[in-house]
Amino acid sequence: MSTTANTTAKFSRVNDEELQKVFNQFDANKDGKISVSELRDVLKAMGSRYSEDELKRVLEDIDTDKDGLIDLSEFSTLCRSSSDEVTAALEMRDAFDLYDQDKNGLISKKELHLVLNRLGMNSSVDDCARMIKSVDSDGDGNVNFEEFQKMMSASLMNSDIGSKP
Repeated sequence: MSTTANTTAKFSRVNDEELQKVFNQFDANKDGKISVSELRDVLKAMGSRYSEDELKRVLEDIDTDKDGLIDLSEFSTLCRSSSDEVTAALEMRDAFDLYDQDKNGLISKKELHLVLNRLGMNSSVDDCARMIKSVDSDGDGNVNFEEFQKMMSASLMNSDIGSKP
């Protein structure tokens, strides 16, 4: 079993009262939130080893209010997620990071062009600009992680629809 799946399997057996106790135990400064460093300690205690980048990605994926901290509700979601969901979220972030060459949280037409051509998919910068425009919901000319997730979800849904008889 992978580290992510192992950790999630341990968390999924926790009831609400136990969850609150675990949350309180690892909320070291008792502010009602878990920071990245506190999250690292939680996962380390559960037997998991994550790099700083992986921890930041996990935090970004579960920090729904985007305050940089995990509250009890977000912690509960993390703990009760299936291992497949956690693994899929990490894989989605890894895929995004592949395209985000300058690590600024955005995929530009130049970055998309570079990666697609490295993958053997010949496309022009103009083609890439059109691809980005089709998913660029905030109109900034780039694809952020949320737009990337929507694009990938739509792509998966279309491929599922197309593969059915």
